[in-house]
Amino acid sequence: MSVIHQLSSVLGKSGNEGEIALANQIVMTENHHDVAELVQNLANKNKGVRSDCIKTLYEIGYRAPELIAEYHENFLQLLMDKNNRMIWGAMVALAIIAELKSAELFGSLDLILNTMAQGSVITLDGGMEILAKLNKFEAFTATINPILLKKLRQCPIKQLPQYLEKSLVSVNPGNREAFLALIDTRLNECERESQRKRLKKIIRAMNEK
Repeated sequence: MSVIHQLSSVLGKSGNEGEIALANQIVMTENHHDVAELVQNLANKNKGVRSDCIKTLYEIGYRAPELIAEYHENFLQLLMDKNNRMIWGAMVALAIIAELKSAELFGSLDLILNTMAQGSVITLDGGMEILAKLNKFEAFTATINPILLKKLRQCPIKQLPQYLEKSLVSVNPGNREAFLALIDTRLNECERESQRKRLKKIIRAMNEK
């Protein structure tokens, strides 16, 4: 059976349980053919099919990023789509594979940044994760680190703990003080004690690096 015939929109079902189950099945069997068919149908004329395909693909990526990494160009192309669901779904997929395709994503940095500037909260979340993961690589950090720090300075305070948690992967002795100084300048903006506690926990984690 074609993998497309197993999608919720084709079966007339609601919810995403079908796509999650399908992703689990594809990962267990390492079915590259099904992955390729899902990618091919990202251009399907049926909006529901497209949505189910990107959902299934990034669910596959969560479990086995290597199964979707070769399709980074397809995901990058979707950042220019007119459908917001496809844009943020593609950004999620790219965030998942950012370490596997770091050079390719760095080469498309302008596209990623432009998409972040115009995108939804989920799109921005995915973009911040991409920046954090690219910042781990010495070849990119001179470019990425200032961009990441600037976005952390400018983001809403309610998003800051989440974005700093994502950024922890790229904190090292060379850039740690800049991150700590940024947190220090924004601590007084915290609207809730829970935000302050998260930031202090992040400070402890950074000091251990």
